Parts: sequence; C-alpha cells; structure tokens
Amino acid sequence: MSARHLPATMTMQCFEAAARHLSFTRAADELSITQSAVSKQVAQLEDYLQHKLFRRVRRNLVLTPEGSLYLTEVRRILAQIEMSAHSIMTYRGQAEALRVACLPTFGARWLARQLPAFLDANPRIDLSVHDHVEAFDLERENIEVAIFHGHGHWPNLECHKLFEEEVVAVGAPDYLARQPAQHAADLAERRLLHLATRPDAWHRWFADQHIASEHSYHGTRFETFQMLIRTAMSGGGLALVPRFFVADELAAGRLVLAWPHVMRGPDAYYLVYPEHLGELPRVRRFVDHLLACAAAEAPID
Repeated sequence: MSARHLPATMTMQCFEAAARHLSFTRAADELSITQSAVSKQVAQLEDYLQHKLFRRVRRNLVLTPEGSLYLTEVRRILAQIEMSAHSIMTYRGQAEALRVACLPTFGARWLARQLPAFLDANPRIDLSVHDHVEAFDLERENIEVAIFHGHGHWPNLECHKLFEEEVVAVGAPDYLARQPAQHAADLAERRLLHLATRPDAWHRWFADQHIASEHSYHGTRFETFQMLIRTAMSGGGLALVPRFFVADELAAGRLVLAWPHVMRGPDAYYLVYPEHLGELPRVRRFVDHLLACAAAEAPID
C-alpha cells in the first residue's frame, strides 16, 4: 500500500478523540480545531475504510462494532508514534544508548543495586531497562543485553553465568505461627503460592525430599516473584523463592523459613547478549561491570 494513501496522523487523532469523548464538538475543543474539521476528517476516514465508524442513537454519538475494533488499533498506533518521537527527542547517539532487559524481580532486587556505580563510571551511556518474564529474541526486540534464567544455552547468544539459585519456602511469621509444620509434608496442606512460569516448583520441592503430594500444583499464581513475595509477607500463604531475593526480609524477620530444606536446581541466572555485539564498548563495559558485581557477592546466601 502506498504511503500517500494511508490515513494521516491528524485523521487518526480526530477519530480517537471523537471516540473517546463520543462528541465531535469536545474532540474539536481538545484538538483546537473546528467541529466541522473533525467531522470532515472522520468522514474521509470512513470513506477510506469503507465502513461506518459512528452512528447516531437518539442524538447521541456511538461507535459501531467496526469503530470499536479500529479504535483499539488506532490507539496502539498513536502510542507507538508518540513513543518513537520521545525516543528521538532523548536520543544522544546510538553509541551512547544501551537497551537492557531483565526479569522484573531480579531487576528490582539485584540489578537496581548495581546500576548507580555503572552510571557514575559511564555518564555518557543512557540505559533503557525493560522487564521480560521469559527468554525472548533479543534482536527482534532491539535489546542488546539481557538477564535470563535457565539452562545457559540459547542460540546465537553469548552467555555468562551470574550465579545459581537456592530456592527456599518462606512465609510470614504470623501465618506460620497459626499453622506450624511438624514435617515438610505438612506444608502441602497450607496455602501454596506459585510463580506462573514455574508451575511445578512446589512439586519439585516436595519430590526433592521424597514427598508425594496431591496438592502441590494447587494455589494462587503470580506473574512475578515480586508479587509472590509481597503476598507471602502479608500472610497470604507460603512461597518458594530464590533465597537471595528475600535476604533482607529474612534478616529483618518479615519472612521466615517455612522449612529448612534448600532446593538447588540445574538452572541459573545468565547475562546474555548477541554474539556479534560482544565487542561493542558499551556492551563490554556493562557486561564486565555486572560480572564483577556477581563475583564480589558470590556465594549468595
């Protein structure tokens, strides 16, 4: 499709504002144009799409089904245009921009502590940090460095192990005082909290102690460890988490071990980047910094 036949940005803005307000007049006021200009833009858009986007019901403006469908796409497109504009406005040269992706809780509880020293030492590097809960294609997402949890072998990626994890069962002191456990198997009768990306974690924790449980897959699921930990701290149940994620809470007594067993698995946290980017100075400096931080903290309890 030729670009000259695509709807103009102003046309999409008129439609979006009219759909949000369900009023051409209020859309015109917001956009500082006339009501007839909004009406004309919407009419041209309907002609182009060959579908009516609005209809009148008892003098009120309502979206047609086609209009509602198109509104979702228009909002996404306008948001992307705005994001791209902001990106260019803050752009200081590709050599100074570094896009990083990280697991949300890992980012909040480990990576964030390592960033100030890096930024102090590299004031001309602009970091852009994004959350990802699972491994993904870095180049497709335009990410230069990421932190993954897993086996350490991803195609076309250079992988450096940061550290392994020790998984422990934790809960709020009050919750465990109300429901004390005499044996590890007793925990299967408690309210178990799960991470969505590790649905078999409790099953493996019990199996690691040769305990069979019919309830190890039951319970509430969360997308991130951060929410899981906060719910456990509030007395919502028991959580299986990497011990270094909750070191501060355990030290302060806000969480306690529900049982002393520690589960060690084959997976670890890895710093990864596309092989061909390994010698870029900004990537090299960031990778070296995090590897040094991980080495300084090992072993992590």
